[in-house]
Amino acid sequence: MTPSTLLHGLLPFEHEPYFNFADPAVAAAQKAAYAKARADYAGKTFPLLMDGKKVQGDGTFTVTNPATGEKLWAFQNATAAQLNEAVAAANKAFEGWRFSDPLQRAAIFLRAAQLVRARRMELNAVMSLENGKNWAEADGEIAECVDHFEVFARETLKWAEGKPVYPMSDEHVTTVYEPLGVVAVISPWNYPSAIPLGMSLGALAAGNTVVWKPASETPLSSWLLIRLLFEAGLPRDTIQFLTGADDVLGDPLVDHKDVRMVAFTGSREIGCRIYERAAKVQPGQKFLKRVIAEMGGKDPTVVCADADLDAAAAGIVAATYGYSGQKCSACSRVVAEESIYDALLEKVKTLTEALKLGLPEDNAAVGPVIHAGSADRIRQYIENGKKTARLVTGGTEAQVQGSGEAQANYIPPTIFADVDAKDPLFQEEIFGPVLAFAKAKDWRHAIDLANDSDYGLTAAFYSRDPHKLAEARRLMHVGNLYLNRKCTGALSGTHAFGGYGMSGTNAKVGGPDYLFWFLQTKTVAQKY
Repeated sequence: MTPSTLLHGLLPFEHEPYFNFADPAVAAAQKAAYAKARADYAGKTFPLLMDGKKVQGDGTFTVTNPATGEKLWAFQNATAAQLNEAVAAANKAFEGWRFSDPLQRAAIFLRAAQLVRARRMELNAVMSLENGKNWAEADGEIAECVDHFEVFARETLKWAEGKPVYPMSDEHVTTVYEPLGVVAVISPWNYPSAIPLGMSLGALAAGNTVVWKPASETPLSSWLLIRLLFEAGLPRDTIQFLTGADDVLGDPLVDHKDVRMVAFTGSREIGCRIYERAAKVQPGQKFLKRVIAEMGGKDPTVVCADADLDAAAAGIVAATYGYSGQKCSACSRVVAEESIYDALLEKVKTLTEALKLGLPEDNAAVGPVIHAGSADRIRQYIENGKKTARLVTGGTEAQVQGSGEAQANYIPPTIFADVDAKDPLFQEEIFGPVLAFAKAKDWRHAIDLANDSDYGLTAAFYSRDPHKLAEARRLMHVGNLYLNRKCTGALSGTHAFGGYGMSGTNAKVGGPDYLFWFLQTKTVAQKY
């Protein structure tokens, strides 16, 4: 059976449906999953995974629940020597995995999708405990993991076919795609399952091997997915799982002469650092490193005077305050035509003030930010914003019952109005529940203001006018543009995700071209 035959024999792709938590039975099952997660994992110490073996590091660190301050579980601090050993093991494994059958890779991914489906509520609960997502946000991410497995199975088969070339009469010529080598996957805490999985599946589907470094805030979410991949049949030496300090696993991993590619999602500061360091050819390095980076956004929603204001307001609030604004795609700027500015602001204010802060485990609409350092940084933006813009709502301390020592991590949804385009509230990624409203003279001015950013990840544009929608398609400078819907909620396989400008390299995860970033092209010509 060829890859093409199997590809055409698969059922049509469908996105994994979300759980209906309004159903009392479903809600009770999700609540019970928290108890099971604690029973199975709380207080345990988890190993590194190197060359198919469980390995201890040099001491451990503890993962803390940002919603309550609860001590959850512990992971290893890898050493510099273990980093070198992991890269060497990945390099060795590459020599076998690079020639693995694409049908085998696809079958493993499809099997892994089934295993994730069976354990979704457990994975939801673990993620929620680690990073403070409520049920719906966690479930959306784990459903995306299922989609990733299904999509990458199909992409594996598609790219294995190669591409046709224009023929010659006296030569047989083929164009095929080959893997690169060892890929370092460096991932963030806000999407601790779907983001590292997407980058790693891109590498593995192409025939590369992976050194997987998760964020220290959320390592169990990654560790469990890797275990499921191994259970699905992935050779255990194809992923090296390393946790620990950034000074050990950051620059040294990027600089390593045998790391062929770096796949990164995180801050602009770190992404630019990686891009710069990876450009230097290290002693003994025999290639130019490839880097893909997704580095955040300052995502606008433009609302025209003819728009459905209720739909726009609902989309703005959902995109701004989902997961407390800790999404690279979160709406953080609203640019509205002056004729409807006040009416839209009032609608958004009303919906925002209806949101309840609380514990993610209780499925509260808005939970904590990831830790005290992040909270302090967000509060500084709020305090500075009070001097330059009009505070509409929020901006004060919040009391959340049951939050314990993590009380300081809760920031109420906040809106500033009449924000100048040069204000840090309008220009800088805050990564928290803070929204800036700016007024535009007309809809074209609104597009200009929306484009006034170093970033270019997502944007939303609301209008009933087909001409304005067409102009938005043409003029708005972002990688993901959403017309008459919110600017969050990209679905793997449909909304290929990646931005322009300082949002990153535009490697569109979940899209038809993503695997190309993990491959190199070979042309073979044979004379007749």
